[in-house]
Amino acid sequence: MNGNGNQSYSWEKGRGNGEESKNDFRENPHELSNIKKVIAVMSGKGGVGKSAVTSMLAVTMKRLGYNVAILDADVTGPSIPKAFGIKEKATGSEFGIFPQKSKTGIRIMSINLLLENDTDPVIWRGPLLGNTVKQFWTDVIWGDVDFMFIDMPPGTGDVALTVFQSLPIDGIIIVTSPQQLVSMIVSKAVKMAEMMNIPVLGLVENMSYFKCPDNDKEYKVFGESHIDEIAEKHGLKVLANIPIDPKISAACDAGMIELFDGNWFDSFAEGLASQICELEEKQ
Repeated sequence: MNGNGNQSYSWEKGRGNGEESKNDFRENPHELSNIKKVIAVMSGKGGVGKSAVTSMLAVTMKRLGYNVAILDADVTGPSIPKAFGIKEKATGSEFGIFPQKSKTGIRIMSINLLLENDTDPVIWRGPLLGNTVKQFWTDVIWGDVDFMFIDMPPGTGDVALTVFQSLPIDGIIIVTSPQQLVSMIVSKAVKMAEMMNIPVLGLVENMSYFKCPDNDKEYKVFGESHIDEIAEKHGLKVLANIPIDPKISAACDAGMIELFDGNWFDSFAEGLASQICELEEKQ
């Protein structure tokens, strides 16, 4: 398995269309929001570049002409506004909160858009973190959105549980890195998704290799990849193998992630786009 070639994706189990739980905790979005597809991007552990992957996925879909949004659910470690160079704070009215827009029009909501200073720490317990994320869904006026990507906090804790129970998640993308230890961590994330009856759309291996600009050779800085083994074990697709590229880090640091140069997600994006077309035809 690899990140190339045409792939098809099924949404049949999304939004709880499978076996319904006796207790449905899902919240409705703001009445002025119309969100078609919601995709959570998660990782079993921190430090694998999940927010960068979320950002690049959103940018890829925006380049295809879709209305895209990012809900930053990583309340204690928000980095999405920084990657997009957003410094203005969120505004609101008696109707609700308005997300900020990036240079290309991607709608973004993050706790850093509400804090007085970006460096102010958020020292909250789990229930308050979860409720904040729910309010990003219920109180923010997102408008018409084709694809919303949710940048999840690392792990399988309170916020992840709140998101999966309260929001109509259509699918999950799991971000990992080459280390063998990650196999166990990914398995935890996959099992959580299965327990919540949410389909895993596939795996993304970040920092997969480094391509030397001097000799064009690929070097496995973090060791040999185990992504294919993990994917086969769980019956999943490998969506992309992203290299270690200083330009990506530089783009995030400069707030210019929308200018990243790479086609790692093109095939996956086309698969998502076809699903939206099918949805619109049915409507």
